[in-house]
Amino acid sequence: MTTQPTPVLEARGVTMRFGGLTAVRSVDFTVNAGEIVGLIGPNGAGKTTFFNCLTGLYVPTEGTVSYKGTVLPPKPHLVTQAGIARTFQNIRLFANMTVLENVLVGRHTRTKEGLWSALLRGPGFKKAERHSEERAMELLEFIGLAHKRDHLARNLPYGEQRKLEIARAMASEPRLLLLDEPTAGMNPQETRATEELVFAIRDKGMAVLLIEHDMRFVFNLSDRVAVLVQGEKLVEGTSDVVQADERVIAAYLGEPFEGAPGEAEAAEVEAAEVEAAEAAADATSTTSSTKGEAK
Repeated sequence: MTTQPTPVLEARGVTMRFGGLTAVRSVDFTVNAGEIVGLIGPNGAGKTTFFNCLTGLYVPTEGTVSYKGTVLPPKPHLVTQAGIARTFQNIRLFANMTVLENVLVGRHTRTKEGLWSALLRGPGFKKAERHSEERAMELLEFIGLAHKRDHLARNLPYGEQRKLEIARAMASEPRLLLLDEPTAGMNPQETRATEELVFAIRDKGMAVLLIEHDMRFVFNLSDRVAVLVQGEKLVEGTSDVVQADERVIAAYLGEPFEGAPGEAEAAEVEAAEVEAAEAAADATSTTSSTKGEAK
Protein backbone atom coordinates (compact mmCIF):
# COMPACT_ATOMS: atom_id res chain seq x y z
CA MET A 1 0.00 0.00 0.00
CA THR A 2 1.48 3.33 -1.12
CA THR A 3 1.61 6.07 1.50
CA GLN A 4 0.21 9.36 0.27
CA PRO A 5 2.58 12.33 0.73
CA THR A 6 1.56 14.82 3.41
CA PRO A 7 1.34 18.40 2.10
CA VAL A 8 3.08 21.00 4.25
CA LEU A 9 2.56 23.97 1.95
CA GLU A 10 -0.18 24.42 -0.62
CA ALA A 11 -0.58 27.42 -2.92
CA ARG A 12 -3.74 27.53 -4.99
CA GLY A 13 -4.30 30.01 -7.82
CA VAL A 14 -1.77 32.50 -6.46
CA THR A 15 -1.71 35.70 -8.52
CA MET A 16 0.22 38.87 -7.69
CA ARG A 17 -0.31 42.13 -9.55
CA PHE A 18 1.54 45.42 -9.19
CA GLY A 19 -0.90 47.93 -10.66
CA GLY A 20 -1.57 46.69 -14.18
CA LEU A 21 1.47 44.37 -14.19
CA THR A 22 0.99 40.70 -13.36
CA ALA A 23 4.18 39.27 -11.81
CA VAL A 24 2.69 35.90 -10.77
CA ARG A 25 -0.29 34.35 -12.51
CA SER A 26 -2.53 31.53 -11.15
CA VAL A 27 0.24 29.36 -9.71
CA ASP A 28 -0.64 26.07 -8.01
CA PHE A 29 2.18 24.63 -5.95
CA THR A 30 2.68 22.02 -3.21
CA VAL A 31 5.57 21.08 -0.93
CA ASN A 32 5.25 17.79 0.93
CA ALA A 33 6.75 16.85 4.29
CA GLY A 34 10.40 15.83 4.03
CA GLU A 35 10.81 17.08 0.45
CA ILE A 36 13.41 19.31 -1.13
CA VAL A 37 11.73 21.25 -3.94
CA GLY A 38 13.50 23.57 -6.35
CA LEU A 39 11.93 26.64 -7.97
CA ILE A 40 13.79 27.89 -11.01
CA GLY A 41 13.25 30.29 -13.90
CA PRO A 42 14.96 33.09 -15.83
CA ASN A 43 15.40 36.55 -14.31
CA GLY A 44 12.07 38.31 -13.99
CA ALA A 45 10.16 35.03 -13.83
CA GLY A 46 8.42 35.99 -10.59
CA LYS A 47 10.25 33.59 -8.28
CA THR A 48 11.02 36.03 -5.45
CA THR A 49 7.57 37.60 -5.75
CA PHE A 50 6.04 34.14 -5.37
CA PHE A 51 8.28 33.50 -2.32
CA ASN A 52 7.07 36.77 -0.82
CA CYS A 53 3.45 35.69 -1.34
CA LEU A 54 4.17 32.39 0.43
CA THR A 55 5.75 34.07 3.46
CA GLY A 56 3.29 36.90 4.03
CA LEU A 57 5.44 39.77 2.78
CA TYR A 58 2.94 40.26 -0.03
CA VAL A 59 -0.82 39.73 0.07
CA PRO A 60 -1.69 37.80 -3.12
CA THR A 61 -4.12 39.61 -5.37
CA GLU A 62 -5.87 36.28 -5.86
CA GLY A 63 -5.50 32.76 -4.47
CA THR A 64 -4.62 31.22 -1.12
CA VAL A 65 -1.53 29.89 0.67
CA SER A 66 -2.07 27.14 3.26
CA TYR A 67 0.27 25.52 5.78
CA LYS A 68 -0.77 22.06 6.95
CA GLY A 69 -4.31 22.69 5.75
CA THR A 70 -4.76 26.11 7.38
CA VAL A 71 -4.82 29.28 5.28
CA LEU A 72 -1.94 31.50 6.35
CA PRO A 73 -2.52 35.10 7.46
CA PRO A 74 -0.68 37.64 5.25
CA LYS A 75 1.66 38.77 8.03
CA PRO A 76 5.30 37.58 8.11
CA HIS A 77 5.55 37.13 11.90
CA LEU A 78 2.39 35.00 11.96
CA VAL A 79 3.71 32.90 9.07
CA THR A 80 6.92 32.36 11.05
CA GLN A 81 4.95 31.42 14.17
CA ALA A 82 3.00 28.89 12.11
CA GLY A 83 6.22 27.09 11.16
CA ILE A 84 7.69 28.64 8.00
CA ALA A 85 11.04 30.47 7.88
CA ARG A 86 13.03 31.96 5.03
CA THR A 87 16.29 33.57 3.99
CA PHE A 88 16.67 36.43 1.51
CA GLN A 89 18.55 36.73 -1.76
CA ASN A 90 20.52 39.64 -0.27
CA ILE A 91 22.01 38.80 3.13
CA ARG A 92 20.04 40.50 5.93
CA LEU A 93 22.19 39.87 8.99
CA PHE A 94 22.66 42.39 11.80
CA ALA A 95 26.23 43.36 10.96
CA ASN A 96 27.14 44.85 14.36
CA MET A 97 25.73 41.97 16.39
CA THR A 98 27.65 38.81 17.20
CA VAL A 99 27.10 35.48 15.51
CA LEU A 100 25.29 34.19 18.61
CA GLU A 101 23.13 37.31 18.91
CA ASN A 102 22.01 37.00 15.29
CA VAL A 103 20.74 33.48 15.93
CA LEU A 104 19.05 34.57 19.15
CA VAL A 105 17.08 37.17 17.18
CA GLY A 106 15.57 34.27 15.28
CA ARG A 107 14.31 32.77 18.54
CA HIS A 108 11.93 35.64 19.35
CA THR A 109 8.85 33.88 17.93
CA ARG A 110 9.46 30.89 20.21
CA THR A 111 9.92 32.79 23.48
CA LYS A 112 6.94 33.75 25.62
CA GLU A 113 8.66 36.27 27.88
CA GLY A 114 7.33 39.82 27.44
CA LEU A 115 8.61 43.32 28.14
CA TRP A 116 8.01 43.29 31.91
CA SER A 117 9.68 39.92 32.26
CA ALA A 118 12.71 41.25 30.39
CA LEU A 119 12.86 44.38 32.55
CA LEU A 120 12.50 42.52 35.86
CA ARG A 121 14.73 39.62 34.75
CA GLY A 122 13.04 37.13 37.05
CA PRO A 123 13.68 33.36 37.22
CA GLY A 124 11.32 32.65 34.30
CA PHE A 125 13.12 35.08 32.04
CA LYS A 126 16.57 33.75 32.97
CA LYS A 127 15.44 30.16 32.34
CA ALA A 128 14.04 31.10 28.93
CA GLU A 129 17.22 33.03 28.12
CA ARG A 130 19.40 30.00 28.97
CA HIS A 131 17.22 27.72 26.86
CA SER A 132 17.39 30.09 23.88
CA GLU A 133 21.17 30.33 24.14
CA GLU A 134 21.52 26.55 24.37
CA ARG A 135 19.34 26.11 21.29
CA ALA A 136 21.28 28.82 19.42
CA MET A 137 24.57 27.10 20.23
CA GLU A 138 23.19 23.78 18.97
CA LEU A 139 22.43 25.45 15.66
CA LEU A 140 25.88 27.05 15.49
CA GLU A 141 27.40 23.61 16.10
CA PHE A 142 25.20 22.23 13.33
CA ILE A 143 26.42 24.78 10.74
CA GLY A 144 30.02 24.74 12.00
CA LEU A 145 30.22 28.25 13.49
CA ALA A 146 30.15 27.55 17.22
CA HIS A 147 33.79 28.59 17.53
CA LYS A 148 32.88 32.04 16.16
CA ARG A 149 29.95 32.73 18.48
CA ASP A 150 31.42 36.04 19.69
CA HIS A 151 32.58 37.30 16.28
CA LEU A 152 30.70 40.18 14.69
CA ALA A 153 28.59 39.03 11.75
CA ARG A 154 30.18 41.63 9.46
CA ASN A 155 33.61 40.03 9.97
CA LEU A 156 32.57 36.60 8.71
CA PRO A 157 33.54 35.44 5.21
CA TYR A 158 30.70 35.57 2.71
CA GLY A 159 29.98 31.83 2.75
CA GLU A 160 29.77 31.81 6.55
CA GLN A 161 27.39 34.77 6.52
CA ARG A 162 25.10 32.70 4.30
CA LYS A 163 25.30 29.82 6.77
CA LEU A 164 24.55 32.15 9.67
CA GLU A 165 21.44 33.45 7.93
CA ILE A 166 20.22 29.87 7.53
CA ALA A 167 20.87 29.18 11.22
CA ARG A 168 18.92 32.31 12.20
CA ALA A 169 15.97 31.09 10.11
CA MET A 170 16.20 27.64 11.71
CA ALA A 171 16.14 29.23 15.17
CA SER A 172 12.39 29.78 14.81
CA GLU A 173 11.99 25.98 14.65
CA PRO A 174 10.25 25.80 11.27
CA ARG A 175 8.93 22.67 9.57
CA LEU A 176 9.41 24.35 6.19
CA LEU A 177 12.50 26.36 5.27
CA LEU A 178 12.53 28.63 2.21
CA LEU A 179 15.96 29.51 0.82
CA ASP A 180 16.27 32.37 -1.70
CA GLU A 181 19.42 31.79 -3.78
CA PRO A 182 21.50 30.25 -0.95
CA THR A 183 24.62 29.81 -3.12
CA ALA A 184 24.64 33.25 -4.77
CA GLY A 185 28.22 34.52 -4.93
CA MET A 186 29.74 31.29 -3.60
CA ASN A 187 32.73 29.42 -4.98
CA PRO A 188 32.41 25.69 -5.89
CA GLN A 189 33.70 24.52 -2.49
CA GLU A 190 31.20 26.71 -0.61
CA THR A 191 28.40 25.56 -2.92
CA ARG A 192 29.20 21.91 -2.19
CA ALA A 193 29.18 22.61 1.56
CA THR A 194 25.78 24.31 1.23
CA GLU A 195 24.44 21.30 -0.67
CA GLU A 196 25.50 19.03 2.19
CA LEU A 197 23.95 21.45 4.70
CA VAL A 198 20.58 21.39 2.91
CA PHE A 199 20.57 17.58 2.92
CA ALA A 200 21.37 17.66 6.65
CA ILE A 201 18.49 20.09 7.25
CA ARG A 202 16.12 17.73 5.43
CA ASP A 203 17.43 14.88 7.59
CA LYS A 204 16.30 16.87 10.64
CA GLY A 205 12.73 16.56 9.39
CA MET A 206 12.30 19.90 7.64
CA ALA A 207 10.93 20.36 4.16
CA VAL A 208 12.97 22.75 2.00
CA LEU A 209 11.90 24.99 -0.87
CA LEU A 210 14.67 26.83 -2.67
CA ILE A 211 15.15 29.34 -5.46
CA GLU A 212 18.48 29.02 -7.20
CA HIS A 213 20.17 29.92 -10.49
CA ASP A 214 22.84 27.19 -10.14
CA MET A 215 21.15 24.41 -12.11
CA ARG A 216 23.56 21.70 -11.01
CA PHE A 217 22.93 22.58 -7.37
CA VAL A 218 19.14 22.47 -7.84
CA PHE A 219 19.04 19.24 -9.82
CA ASN A 220 21.42 17.45 -7.44
CA LEU A 221 19.33 18.40 -4.41
CA SER A 222 15.70 18.44 -5.42
CA ASP A 223 13.09 15.70 -5.29
CA ARG A 224 10.97 17.89 -7.58
CA VAL A 225 11.63 21.02 -9.61
CA ALA A 226 9.09 23.61 -10.77
CA VAL A 227 9.85 26.15 -13.49
CA LEU A 228 8.35 29.65 -13.53
CA VAL A 229 8.43 31.67 -16.74
CA GLN A 230 6.99 35.19 -16.63
CA GLY A 231 4.96 34.41 -13.54
CA GLU A 232 3.37 31.18 -14.79
CA LYS A 233 4.31 27.61 -13.89
CA LEU A 234 5.66 26.13 -17.10
CA VAL A 235 6.45 22.60 -15.95
CA GLU A 236 6.97 20.61 -12.75
CA GLY A 237 8.53 17.19 -12.18
CA THR A 238 11.71 15.32 -11.39
CA SER A 239 15.06 16.77 -12.38
CA ASP A 240 15.24 14.47 -15.42
CA VAL A 241 11.78 15.49 -16.64
CA VAL A 242 12.49 19.21 -16.28
CA GLN A 243 15.92 19.08 -17.90
CA ALA A 244 14.48 17.26 -20.92
CA ASP A 245 11.60 19.68 -21.50
CA GLU A 246 12.20 21.72 -24.65
CA ARG A 247 10.19 24.67 -23.29
CA VAL A 248 12.58 24.97 -20.33
CA ILE A 249 15.59 24.90 -22.62
CA ALA A 250 14.00 27.56 -24.83
CA ALA A 251 13.19 29.79 -21.84
CA TYR A 252 16.79 29.72 -20.59
CA LEU A 253 18.30 30.21 -24.03
CA GLY A 254 15.98 33.13 -24.71
CA GLU A 255 14.29 31.39 -27.63
CA PRO A 256 10.59 32.19 -28.12
CA PHE A 257 7.95 29.53 -27.56
CA GLU A 258 4.19 29.62 -27.95
CA GLY A 259 2.64 32.13 -25.56
CA ALA A 260 6.01 33.61 -24.54
CA PRO A 261 5.93 37.30 -23.48
CA GLY A 262 8.01 39.97 -25.16
CA GLU A 263 11.26 41.43 -23.83
CA ALA A 264 9.60 44.67 -22.69
CA GLU A 265 7.10 42.78 -20.51
CA ALA A 266 9.89 40.63 -19.05
CA ALA A 267 11.89 43.73 -18.12
CA GLU A 268 8.87 45.35 -16.46
CA VAL A 269 8.20 42.26 -14.35
CA GLU A 270 11.83 42.02 -13.24
CA ALA A 271 12.01 45.71 -12.29
CA ALA A 272 8.77 45.61 -10.29
CA GLU A 273 9.82 42.41 -8.56
CA VAL A 274 13.21 43.76 -7.47
CA GLU A 275 11.80 47.08 -6.21
CA ALA A 276 9.02 45.43 -4.22
CA ALA A 277 11.30 42.74 -2.77
CA GLU A 278 13.81 45.31 -1.51
CA ALA A 279 11.08 47.39 0.14
CA ALA A 280 9.56 44.34 1.84
CA ALA A 281 12.92 43.03 3.05
CA ASP A 282 13.86 46.44 4.50
CA ALA A 283 10.57 46.55 6.40
CA THR A 284 11.17 43.05 7.79
CA SER A 285 14.70 43.88 8.97
CA THR A 286 13.46 47.02 10.72
CA THR A 287 10.74 45.06 12.53
CA SER A 288 13.16 42.35 13.66
CA SER A 289 15.66 44.95 14.87
CA THR A 290 12.99 46.73 16.90
CA LYS A 291 11.93 43.47 18.55
CA GLY A 292 15.53 42.63 19.34
CA GLU A 293 16.08 45.99 21.02
CA ALA A 294 12.90 45.58 23.08
CA LYS A 295 14.30 42.43 24.53
